[in-house]
Amino acid sequence: MGNAAQPGRIGLADDLAMQAGSLTVGHLLVQQVRMKPAAIAVVDGERRYTFAEFNARVNRLAHVLTALGITRGERVAIFSENRSEYLETAFAAAKLGVILCALNWRLADNEMLHCITLTTPSAVVVSPRYRPALSRIKHGVAHMIELGDDYEARLVGADSADVPVAAQPDDGLAILYTSGTTGLPKGALISHRAEMARMQLMCIDMNLRPGLTGAMWSPLFHMAALEPSIHLLCTGGKVFIIDGLNLERLVDIVETEQLWWLLLMPGMVDQVIEAMKQRKAKPKGIQLIGAMADLVPLHQIAEVTQLLQAPYVNTFGATETGLAPASRNFIPIGVVAKSLSKMQNSMCEFRLVDALDEDVEDGMPGELAFRGPTCFSGYWNALETNRKDFRGGYFHMGDMFIRNPDGTLDFVDRVKYMIKSG
Repeated sequence: MGNAAQPGRIGLADDLAMQAGSLTVGHLLVQQVRMKPAAIAVVDGERRYTFAEFNARVNRLAHVLTALGITRGERVAIFSENRSEYLETAFAAAKLGVILCALNWRLADNEMLHCITLTTPSAVVVSPRYRPALSRIKHGVAHMIELGDDYEARLVGADSADVPVAAQPDDGLAILYTSGTTGLPKGALISHRAEMARMQLMCIDMNLRPGLTGAMWSPLFHMAALEPSIHLLCTGGKVFIIDGLNLERLVDIVETEQLWWLLLMPGMVDQVIEAMKQRKAKPKGIQLIGAMADLVPLHQIAEVTQLLQAPYVNTFGATETGLAPASRNFIPIGVVAKSLSKMQNSMCEFRLVDALDEDVEDGMPGELAFRGPTCFSGYWNALETNRKDFRGGYFHMGDMFIRNPDGTLDFVDRVKYMIKSG
């Protein structure tokens, strides 16, 4: 009787069992390299890298960062337009357990300085385009790696052998900056665990399957491009990197590639319609298109789905929660939607609550309080904000919804609303 285990415990095997259950983003890239080393992973203009070539460059950069003394838990910032080195930096950091700080080049100098000061990166990877902006800021970062000759010279001198994956599932993978409704940006910390749950959610609800292609034209500092890029590479897909909205390039890819989710944002749908019509383009095959249907004229949604032969995603998510909580329903091809009510995603639960955190009845507006494995780990160095926003064990999103009798949701407003230009 003296050797009876405590309830809920399995004895000395606990730590080993946790290790056996540990998998991170870096591990998944290594798996794809083993399974399909010669398959194309990343295309950036004339540059095309197989999984083996891409992984070798990731490893070289990881060795460069290690030689600078950067270790697990530290931060590395990147200040760059869309280019393949962005993803190399993301995966090198992921393997080392280092956190990628994705700096938003749309920010003003004082906002950029705030983001750097907030997260104190040990190094910054910067492109020549944004080197002048970085030079204006007295940022105090110890190491700077400039993309181009400096970056390539460092890689040539580094080992291409695989680095041991140091990251653990709850380690930070990336910090994405979100202004929300409070002025200066906050740093949302997303863990490997949350990112892998977001990838699983994409497979369950958003038609992600192995071997598809993505065209990443929106900024990689945002979840709308960085996360799908990671998901595609971790499932053996191909990522086309595009430096901004290049319609000619985008239509080329539509005509030649089996695409997963082609992001279309409000304000550009009419341009895509015109480009498709001018080219008389015929898509090779697309799983999903679109985002933020509430802000797109319904007749445009019907027309673009017909031209691209793919349903339009009726999304509501956030940097903090991923595509959850309410992005599961699609607008069918050629249909002028009569309702844009949202459907709850898999792998999450939520409450709609009033100002006292009491549940509201159906038909009454309430703030959405979210819980699920896709949830971020909190805002960096913002203890009081985290205490408030995570009260009761739910993340309070600040978004007001009404739940309909059929369980769908209608967005009402922000609890506190502020418009930011750009």
